[in-house]
Amino acid sequence: MNLAQSSLDLRELAPEQALKRLELVITRRLDGLLQGDHLGLLPGPGTEAAEGREYRAGDDVRTMDWNLTARTTVPHVRDRTADRELETWALVDATASMDFGTGRVEKRDLAVCAVAAIAFLTERTGNRIGAQIVHGDGPRHLPARSGRPHLLALLRTLLGVPRSAPGGAGRPTLGPAAELMLRTTSRRRGLAVVVSDFLEPVESWQRRLGLLGHRHQLLAVEIVDPRELTLPDVGLLSVVDPESGRRRDLSTANPRLRSRYAEAAAEQRAEIAAALRRAGAAHLRLRTDRDWIRDIVRHVLARRRATAAAPGPGGGAS
Repeated sequence: MNLAQSSLDLRELAPEQALKRLELVITRRLDGLLQGDHLGLLPGPGTEAAEGREYRAGDDVRTMDWNLTARTTVPHVRDRTADRELETWALVDATASMDFGTGRVEKRDLAVCAVAAIAFLTERTGNRIGAQIVHGDGPRHLPARSGRPHLLALLRTLLGVPRSAPGGAGRPTLGPAAELMLRTTSRRRGLAVVVSDFLEPVESWQRRLGLLGHRHQLLAVEIVDPRELTLPDVGLLSVVDPESGRRRDLSTANPRLRSRYAEAAAEQRAEIAAALRRAGAAHLRLRTDRDWIRDIVRHVLARRRATAAAPGPGGGAS
């Protein structure tokens, strides 16, 4: 059996077995492919300003601190704190629309896989990770800490989040959760990972995600199921909106209906992608019917190539 496929039956296993299997998949398939810290998403010498010091032959002139140089009349450079002590925050959507999946896995399980991929590849250097879970019963905050016991406890909590009852209030939750995360993570720049299907109205979350991206390196992981993009021809189909609980019967034998559905879905996904770009987020799309490991690798390698080709202090870093 394919290792990636076997790893996704998470809820058929005890939590400890599920985490061990997930870690095995990630470390075997990703660890050798993605050399270097932080998934290549924070390349370069660092982002936090450190102490100034006198210029030495060989220093990068782009790090010159002109204010300090003017005050002391001696050339000074400003060091940067390397991103080896990275604080990562995951905002994980666990609302009712994530309790769906017609591929190899439900969307909520794929969200846990995405968080685990980042967590397992960064925890060994002592970095901190925290999470905020968006749920129908209200947000849940897990503080950022380092260490393997904390990481496993965080993932265990994500696996154990109960399903949201459909037909709730239907009020937007992603935008307020991003705003809350910004307030609780404003001490230093880090990595913010938002994992969601982003099916709430774009205007309810775009501006707040933009503010989060202004403070942190922002990665948006969009979780998609194939049935959200196209309808199969299966005759009469009863569909339910998981957020509102509304039910409707559709005749999928109608080719015009299937075509209109696919067009509307494509427009919706294009709107989401455009909103994430405007928010300044790196956009990674994972599908429940695809090899999520391969999609993560492609995203990271593309980011690294773009970083290496870009001019400036970060160019050429791996």
